[in-house]
Amino acid sequence: MSINSAMLAGVSGLVANSSAMAVISDNIANVNTTAFKRNRSDFTRLVNAQSAATTYNAGGVTASTRQLVNNQGNINQTTVATDIAISGRGFFVVSPGATGIDGTNGVRFTRVGSFTPDAEGNLVNQSRMYLQGWPVADDGTVNTNPSDLSALETVNLNTIAGTVRASTQNAITGNLRATTPISAAAAGVPTAAPGAYNAATNNMASGAVRSDVPPWSFQVYDSQGSLRIFNVGFLKSVTANQWHVEVWSDEPGVIVSGAPLVNDQILTGTIAFTPDGGLDVANTSPALINPISFGAYNAGAPGAGAVNWAPGTGVGAQTVALEIGQGVLGGITQLDSASTVTSTSTNGSVFGDLAGVEIDDEGFVTAQFNNGAVRRMYQLPIATFANADGLGAEDGGVYRATGESGTYNLKQAKIGGAGEVASAALENSNVDLALEFSNMIITQRAYSASSKIITTADEMLDELIRMKR
Repeated sequence: MSINSAMLAGVSGLVANSSAMAVISDNIANVNTTAFKRNRSDFTRLVNAQSAATTYNAGGVTASTRQLVNNQGNINQTTVATDIAISGRGFFVVSPGATGIDGTNGVRFTRVGSFTPDAEGNLVNQSRMYLQGWPVADDGTVNTNPSDLSALETVNLNTIAGTVRASTQNAITGNLRATTPISAAAAGVPTAAPGAYNAATNNMASGAVRSDVPPWSFQVYDSQGSLRIFNVGFLKSVTANQWHVEVWSDEPGVIVSGAPLVNDQILTGTIAFTPDGGLDVANTSPALINPISFGAYNAGAPGAGAVNWAPGTGVGAQTVALEIGQGVLGGITQLDSASTVTSTSTNGSVFGDLAGVEIDDEGFVTAQFNNGAVRRMYQLPIATFANADGLGAEDGGVYRATGESGTYNLKQAKIGGAGEVASAALENSNVDLALEFSNMIITQRAYSASSKIITTADEMLDELIRMKR
């Protein structure tokens, strides 16, 4: 009967608008919830089969709830370095357990980025979800995989121990006076006269021959952070625009060198200059231009012209580029002004404790140490979905993959459609209060109207019943 269907349609209107009001209430209640994604009620008409053209059976309405996960909230800056947000598509990968993603702790996805270290140093957000990341290898590489969750680890700040930074580059800047007189030792080199300079037998490292300038010094930090000092001696050659050069350790017994190196020498050779006083790379000994390789303390006896750290040091192998003008750093000139070293520099450092953590827009978690060293520890993957609105919502602003959302793809930030990471920032709720209050008024009116359908249909049925009386 049409009147009965009208009443049932009114009932469906009450139910649908009640559900819509619940959605609006939830949205308003979470207006200040970090990264909350508002829901929307979509109303759908219900249609009953019609028995005759002269009558109509009302079908009513139903309301379905749709998540607006893809709609991003505003990003606000904070003062906490481990607060993070995603600008663009994607989710952080998290786990409900500190041990990471395993058979006990499943994978979850979130945009709630209010992470802080717990008692064990694990980064966990306010929903007790532990942040997952790809560990960065010592050589700086990252083993990324779009679907392999076993490659992820819980980001832990306690594993970031103090560090040293072994020197890999040194630069020397200075000048050698072009009019320096040639010493007797240098003058005797062509004829090998008694007392003539010889890097292997009568040299500056031993003190048998005096350097034409007070020896210059530069520093090298080894693999344990110990400071090693090396001296550079210069002796003007009888060949125009050339100087004999020796580099030796200032601390005896720190290095072991192979013949013809002696007296703690690490290299010898000749430095040449152009007529205008610049470095003549073509005529300078390769040993002065090429990087210096220090073998490890346990590498055994060094080969000819090679250098190892002494067995008692316990120091690992390292290579140091000594720039004296062949690169962009440093530079030795030969001009008619005083012989002097202007500056020396090294990129190494002594032991340093963790001073802070920084997260960049590519998701790299970088440790900063008080010795100036920085080291990448993790990269945060960004999980994307074909239909993020189809994710299953759980408490605490986390989601799980469903059949509607499709499977996840783990991507590096800013690649393949994944958003970029904003550090010291949090995403706000995407709730628009003006819109919600407007929808509340509309829903309230629609609910009242549906109730009027029921009372009016009830009066019509009562009128019909009175006809029998």
